[in-house]
Amino acid sequence: MGRISGLEIIAFLTAIVLNTVVRVSMAGDDAIQPASLLLTCLGYGLLASLSANIIRNFAAGFLLGPNARFNLFGCPTGSRVGAPRGFRARAMSGFDALEGHVEWFIRVCGWSAILFVVAIFFFVIKEGAPALTGSIDLVNFFSSAKWDPTAAGQAQYGILALIVGTLSVTILSMLMAVPLGLGAATYVSEFAGIRTKETLKVLIELLAAIPSVVWGFIGMMVLGPILVETTGAAVGVNMLNGALILALMSVPVIVSVAEDSLRAVPDSYREAGLAMGATRWEIVFRVLFPAAKSGLLAAVLLGVGRAIGETMAVLMATGHSGRIPTSLLDPVQTLTATIAAEMGEAPRGGEHYQVLFLIGIVLFVFAFIVNMIADLIVKGIRNEKNG
Repeated sequence: MGRISGLEIIAFLTAIVLNTVVRVSMAGDDAIQPASLLLTCLGYGLLASLSANIIRNFAAGFLLGPNARFNLFGCPTGSRVGAPRGFRARAMSGFDALEGHVEWFIRVCGWSAILFVVAIFFFVIKEGAPALTGSIDLVNFFSSAKWDPTAAGQAQYGILALIVGTLSVTILSMLMAVPLGLGAATYVSEFAGIRTKETLKVLIELLAAIPSVVWGFIGMMVLGPILVETTGAAVGVNMLNGALILALMSVPVIVSVAEDSLRAVPDSYREAGLAMGATRWEIVFRVLFPAAKSGLLAAVLLGVGRAIGETMAVLMATGHSGRIPTSLLDPVQTLTATIAAEMGEAPRGGEHYQVLFLIGIVLFVFAFIVNMIADLIVKGIRNEKNG
């Protein structure tokens, strides 16, 4: 990226001055917060300095190539011997001069993903932690099935029914989605013709692109009446309805990842199986599935994550009734749907508000457990292969 020159300093100071003038003129008689002004000045100053550095390096590479040097004010100097000729060559030389910037951009992107996750985690902890030190009884919080934040006298915050509803809908949906997803991935990867394969891939991608609120409408308006007519259920929005919707929403994720994992198995494995007289199904179950165990497990866990974190479709299709289900046709209430339905009504900073963030912490713990189990299983598979 080169050392800092007068050009970057001038750009930095200019941005600070312009930002200050604009903020003061727009504020009028209103008081300006010094901290806000300082942060915006630093942000715009750094952005202007970085932009000047990028322009300087590109211009030097475009005009002089790798022999470019810079004077104190940032102007490119140096010999024109070996400088690129022609617009295309000069442009490529200018982009080559930005290699350091691209490297830093990639680093920033990598670290920003980690920082965003950590920031979200600390925000949820910050908002939900007061509930842990307040009047919330954690034993009753996890063991009680009574959830009634608006109860007269004493609000009831028991999430046992919510946890049971979340796990029951997720497990039931995975029991349907995993066989269907792995079967579809196997067919697309090993048995479908070229045209059929391309058509199915497009359809699967379209299935994944359907918004969750549309899936919720399908559950309410299509699956609901069908379940009432076929099963005699009192209401059509229940645990079975939500599980069917979640299964349909998870199948595209499972199919995409599982199909990629199966295609990543070397063709020599298939050829060796055929040479030994194995049928295509024997090759799939005894050769491809064991070889692609890590990828298939990742596909299943992504499906679990898709199901356990879904909100709108579950809110619309499960009935949102806070009680422990005794059959597949009972309405249930999930953790994510509870947060989505009640966050807008909870006073900011109040007990109800803090408890909803505490539910978010519980969801974080669920996600951590799923990821930890997946990591242990994948490591076990790798150690088994290496051993």
